[in-house]
Amino acid sequence: MARLESLHESLRKPLEALECPVFDDPGFVKGGPLSERRVAIISTAALFKRGDEAFALGASDYRVIPGDTSADDLVMSHVSPNYDRTGFQQDLNVVFPIDRLRELADEGVIGSVADYHYSLMGSTDPTLLAPSVERLAPLLKRDAVSALLLAPV
Repeated sequence: MARLESLHESLRKPLEALECPVFDDPGFVKGGPLSERRVAIISTAALFKRGDEAFALGASDYRVIPGDTSADDLVMSHVSPNYDRTGFQQDLNVVFPIDRLRELADEGVIGSVADYHYSLMGSTDPTLLAPSVERLAPLLKRDAVSALLLAPV
């Protein structure tokens, strides 16, 4: 993993200059017991099912990943040249912890695993993702999701 302090100045300075958005109301709410929650994953690894459209540079849309999709059918189109993909290639759960989520459901730690999960392009300006996130909310409600596992990449 690249550390900011170890990057060459030409890469480090632009990253240090980025302004992180501040949200007045983060929208988090306290919910019921985890053992009763239905959990979906939202990853920023730019994952998509083989055969679906890859993410473009700066993409602000999302891809739907059915819960029964096999690891061999997922492709990563994250475009950062600084991102090491070897972890993903060895174990999908590094960026999309679906197997760990299933284990938690089997152990009764969580209530259930959602039928659908979602991926976005993590190297996109977060303020551009707001419309996609608003379109995701009804999909999550339809799947009775009551908790999200955010997997930032």
